[in-house]
Formats: sequence, structure tokens, C-alpha cells
Amino acid sequence: MGYLKFDKTLLINLEESLKREILRTNRSGAYHSTTIVDCNTRKYHGLLVIPVPQLDNDNHVILSSLDETVIQHGAEFNLGVHQYPNYHFSPNGHKYVRRFEFDSVPYTIYRVGGVILSKEKIFTQFENRILIKYTLMDAHSPTLLRLRPFLAFRNVNILTHKNAAANANYVEIENGIKTRMYDNYPDLFMQFNKPATFVHNPDWYNDIEYSKEMERGFPFKEDLLVPGYFELEIQKGESVYFSGGDTFIDPAMIAEKYTEESQIRTPRSSFYNCLKNSAQQFYYRPTENDAYLVAGYPWFKVRARDLFLSTPGCTLAIDDPVRFEKIMATATPALRNFMTENKADPVIREIDIPDVLLWAIWAMQQYAKDRGIEKGNEQYGELIQEIITYLLDNKHPNLKVDDTGLLYTNGKEKPVTWMNSTANGKPIVPRSGYIIEFNALWYNSLKFAAELERTANRNDRAECLEQFATKAGTSFVNTFVNGYGYLFDYIDGNYADWSVRPNMLFAVSLDYSPLNRSQKRTVLNIVTKELLTPKGIRSLSPKSEGYRPYYVGPQYERDLAYHQGAVWPWLLGPYLEAYLKLYQYSGISFVERMLIGLEEEMNTHCIGTISEIYDGNPPFDARGAISFAANVASILRILKLLENFNK
Repeated sequence: MGYLKFDKTLLINLEESLKREILRTNRSGAYHSTTIVDCNTRKYHGLLVIPVPQLDNDNHVILSSLDETVIQHGAEFNLGVHQYPNYHFSPNGHKYVRRFEFDSVPYTIYRVGGVILSKEKIFTQFENRILIKYTLMDAHSPTLLRLRPFLAFRNVNILTHKNAAANANYVEIENGIKTRMYDNYPDLFMQFNKPATFVHNPDWYNDIEYSKEMERGFPFKEDLLVPGYFELEIQKGESVYFSGGDTFIDPAMIAEKYTEESQIRTPRSSFYNCLKNSAQQFYYRPTENDAYLVAGYPWFKVRARDLFLSTPGCTLAIDDPVRFEKIMATATPALRNFMTENKADPVIREIDIPDVLLWAIWAMQQYAKDRGIEKGNEQYGELIQEIITYLLDNKHPNLKVDDTGLLYTNGKEKPVTWMNSTANGKPIVPRSGYIIEFNALWYNSLKFAAELERTANRNDRAECLEQFATKAGTSFVNTFVNGYGYLFDYIDGNYADWSVRPNMLFAVSLDYSPLNRSQKRTVLNIVTKELLTPKGIRSLSPKSEGYRPYYVGPQYERDLAYHQGAVWPWLLGPYLEAYLKLYQYSGISFVERMLIGLEEEMNTHCIGTISEIYDGNPPFDARGAISFAANVASILRILKLLENFNK
């Protein structure tokens, strides 16, 4: 039994098993996702979900599911599971599940009378292809395997319904068929490693429901087309392989492809390995020359702030500096195009958001800490100085250095910080003016840029930057430090926001801070008392006005809670980093205890990864995207810090 394992008792209890999801991705942004009993509960779930660039920039569910039926002596035992109205499930394949493990690949064992069948799934890294391996572990009589594909061919955001335009025709290919429901879509190639009979019997399965969409207040019913079914004999001890993809594969290569892919998987044998595996699933390479990080699954794309915030944890913290360099090599032209021509990037979204350049410097600072200051200067010194000069010259359209040396931005009409939820087009948390984390990052950037200049023996430039940092640091303390032991979240004119929020953490966690040790300690104490939870840091204190702890209900209600009480695991990173900086070795045991709450998440929600947010009050249920890059990256960085402390 592996690190991620579930027994019959949990699996046959749909109240528990449907809460647990799995995710596998490839480098093109495609993925496979469902629950541990293969019952789809989201419109985003599917065996094969891929980008279709000729249609739009979204992913599309091509093959929704594949129902298995075991046939012996004419008796049929269907292993599939679908939800229909009135919480009715049919078939009830979960009743036959005996074990589910997720080590290198998802692994399920079914028992039907004397038949024991195992199923393993792999989503290939560089192709849009799902591979499934069925092994008949035991049987006392001839056994037939019937496989019924459920087709969707639709955007992940739009459900499909029975219609006359759908094409149920097919073309026979070697050991399978290819089919395409609608024009402009790629063909779906369904093949086996041995000959299989396809029985063409098209039919719509109506009113399949997705419980997660129901919870989220979205449309939740759809109809799926089943064009027919495959049948093939399977012998005791034999393995049969299925391939579903958007390109043809030589059937003789399917088993070899499966073995090849399985050998390069990181086993999910520990907390660290789960997070490492999860980090690698955010890698996105639409072409051979580009490298990015997707912000999260199943609905996020590449977002600039998330890219720089997450890249150090998803690369350097798992000892992959080459991947960091590739991602930065792709991002650097985008940053320069924005600074020189104010041009948006077609892939890296929101590159114009004011704090993106500051997070880019922070990311490069982490590289210099990992690879050495000289190497960091060699790789990124020039870009960092370009960014600093760009900001000092006040060329950014919405980020200005004023006479105080602090950065000022306008966030009244449009969100400019990571707290970016909106209602009726307006920011729910309209943070504007002098924003705490912007200016903590700014001070850190100036000091780090000065350090790089000294390394390159450009001492005059270094001294100039140091003087500016001193001015900004003095203004920071005078502006943000209040008389109650914490920091204002933002200051706009005569208005000071007294809300207790986590953004002040960065003034304690960053390598360079304008705060003294006593000020850092009191800030950390306030965060510990009012914001800390087992799953991360609350976005707002329960004592502050507007606290909304539960991220539930329709979209508007959830938007109100998104940054008004919801817990964000990525903020646990700066919190624990700050704790270690203040308390050094004496803080190690506390940090290790705090990570237990997130290690427990490896077996819940989307297993082996960390969800986007959690409710602000117990039991701190997981919400939002099932896998979020910033969260995974942040915790990996803490594990790396602990490793360095323990050396």
C-alpha cells in the first residue's frame, strides 16, 4: 500500500469518495481529472481534456469518461458511476471497488464475484493522450471486457445537450476507431493494443449531473453521446491497454508507451514527493522554445503575478534551476516588451498589474540565493536594473514613486493587488494608494539591486540605490506602523485601512525589511493570533469588519468571501519564513507542526496537491481550484528552508 491509499470502506461511501479528486496534466495544458471512483462531479472533469487552439483559448472536454463492463456467463457487471437527478447513481460501479492507490499512477482494484480486475491510468507528458491499463488478476471462467465511451466535445465552461448537429459516425482504424462530434474539433482516436470489436449503437445519456457545479450555483446537467461500445476478451493474467488521444498511435507501441511514461513518474511516496509531482504538473510548454507555469487547475491560465510568485518554489525548491532559467528566458522578453512598448503578452496574462515587476525581482532574488549572488547577477542583473530604472523613472502606467520614496498606485476602479475579486465590475477590496506589500517588495528590491551592484563593483550606483532605499524605508515605517502592533494594509490620502490582513507579512518575511526586530515580532504575533489556521493564513481577521469565513453559495456570495476571510495556503510560506528568520533553530519544531495541517490535505479534495483556498472557520473545508501553483510552491520553499536549517 502506498502513501496515498483508500480502502473499500471509504470508496463505497460516495459522501466521502466523491470529495476526493485526481489530476494529471501534460506540458500542453491538457489534463485528465475525475474523482477516485471515476464519477465526474465537475464540468471540468474528463478522461481527455485538451486545448483546441482553432476554437478558443480554453480547454475542451473531448472524452468525458469510459465505462467498463465485466461480462461472465452472459452476466454484466458495470463498473461505471454517473449521477442523475434526485441523487440517483447509475450504474453503481463504486460498489465493486476494493482499493484505490495513487503512487506513480492512479491504481484501482475491482472485485466482481470471482473476477479481480485492476485499472491504471497515465496521462502522457508530451501528447494529448490518456492510457489505461486493465489487468485481469483473477477469473475462473472466460471474461469479456466491454468499454463504453462518453463523448462531450465541448468547452469546459459550457455543458452540452442532445442535439441534431452531433455526429455519431466513425471511421475504423487499426485496433479501434476515430470519431469527431463537431467540425473544427480534432478527431478522437480510441485504440487498443490488440484487436477489439466496435459495436456502433449511438445513444444519448441525458441529465447527467455534476454536484460541484450545483454547489457553485452554475448549470449542472448535461447530456453525453455514447457512439457505441468496444468488446474484447481478456485472459487471466493478461493486460489490455486503451489509448484515447487526438492523434493516431501504432497499437504495437501502446504498451511500450505506457511503460515508458510510468518509469518517469515521481512516486507520491511522501509529502515532499506529492508536492514535487504537483509542481511539475503546472509546467506548460505550448512550443519547444517556451516555458511557463499555469496558475492552477482546472480553470486558470498563465498569470504574470502567479508565474513569478510560484516559479522559485516549483523549480528551485525541487532542485531544478534549469527549469527556472527556461521559464525566465520566456518571461524576460514579455517583461521588456511591456516596459519599452507597454505591450501585453498573448500568453502571460495581466503583465501590466502594478506589482508584477516587483514579484519578478523577488523571483530572481531567490535564484541568486540558490545559485549564488555572482551567478544571479550574471543571469539577471541587467534585467533587474532595467526594472528598477523603469520604476524610478515613473514609466509604469499605474505605479509611481512619489516624494516619500514609496510606491503609489490607483486601485479604486480596478483591482491592482492579488486581492482581486470584483462585484459589478468594481473591486470588493479596493486597495489603493500606498499598499503595504507593494512597498515592502519595493524596499527589498532596492536593497537587493544595490547588493548586485556592489557584487559587480559598481559602488556609486549601489550607494545611490542604498540612499533611495533608506528614504523609502523611513517613509515605510512612518506610513504603515500603527500604535497597535501591526501595519496598515493601505493608506490612500487621509484614509488608513485598519483591517488586520496578511499582506503585512511581507514586511517581515522578505530578506530586506525596514522594520526592526521588535516591530517584526509584534506583526508576527498579531498574524498568529488573528489570521493563522491549520490550512494557511486568513485573508481577513475575524475581528475585522466584513469577515466572511465560508466560501460557499452562488458566485456573488463566493466573491465576497474570496478575500474577506478565506484561508490562503500560499501565505503560510511568508509566515513560516518570517518565523524562521525571527526564531532561527528554535522555530523549527513549530514550523514542522504547522505543516501537518497541509500534509493532511494530501488525502482530501484533490489528492496529492493543495487546493486554492479553504474556509476561514473550522472545519476549514477546501474550496476553489483543486490544485493551485502558488500554494504548492510556497510550501515547497518552506520544506527547502527546513532542509537547509537541518543540514
